[in-house]
Amino acid sequence: MSNYPIHMDVKPEVEAFFDEATNTISYVVKDPTSNACAVVDSVMDIDYAAGRITYDHADMMIAYIRDKGLDLQWIIETHVHADHLSAAPYIQQQLGGKIGIGDQIMVVQDTFGKVFNEGTEFQRDGSQFDALFKDGDSYQVGNMDVTAIYTPGHTPACMVHVMGNAAFTGDTLFMPDGGSARADFPGGDAGTLFDSIQKVLALPDDMRLFMCHDYGPNGRDIQWETTVGDEKAHNIHVGGGKSRAEFVKFRTERDAVLDMPKLIIPSLQVNMRAGEVPTDKDGNPMLKVPVNAL
Repeated sequence: MSNYPIHMDVKPEVEAFFDEATNTISYVVKDPTSNACAVVDSVMDIDYAAGRITYDHADMMIAYIRDKGLDLQWIIETHVHADHLSAAPYIQQQLGGKIGIGDQIMVVQDTFGKVFNEGTEFQRDGSQFDALFKDGDSYQVGNMDVTAIYTPGHTPACMVHVMGNAAFTGDTLFMPDGGSARADFPGGDAGTLFDSIQKVLALPDDMRLFMCHDYGPNGRDIQWETTVGDEKAHNIHVGGGKSRAEFVKFRTERDAVLDMPKLIIPSLQVNMRAGEVPTDKDGNPMLKVPVNAL
């Protein structure tokens, strides 16, 4: 049984936007009793080889919000993504809204501020974001209460956001046949991830769960919605009563043979800044490539 406030009678409208280049699913979540909405885990397009950034994916979400006459109130990051770049500032510039993330972003900023040799001008206090959430914090999208649940393990700053009968899991869980995300990034921990997953599985069985990523295991079509009950019964990494020790052993062995995400270097630099691209001393957009540091 979950210790967090749950409102299963509130049923938000959820529109998904799949980004094929990064296998990311972004969401527009509408309060069922007003025109207020939130964006969860937006994507900024990058051609890394060419050093070119564009906004096609974000523009689709912006067009949808405008066409529906919605009022964007929140732009939520479930964590500091290592596999895609956030479009949060671009969307905010177009539509307004506050950018929010878990308050442990400061741990991530401190860790990767050192990796990328950032100077003292890079603030490591989360001030790039409009709101920093602690475990159990609540906020509102229109008339809909939202609860942020702290779910570290994949990264130190991961959170699941529960909006009525819908929960947005970030990378804490994948679809049942996808299992779970890696836990070997700096600050990650497989045992902590297992404990966090149990928080999600303690939500009501019919709670809708929305994934941040899907890779179509075994060639199936891309999917992004499941339920707590399905995850408890069928998740290949944690379902069916698998123990913490079993999960830690599997996750650790699996992570040891995984390649680094293709976009980890630009993603971390941008996302720890709330989606802003870093600049050089002359103010030109510029990314760094740390050597033998990740």
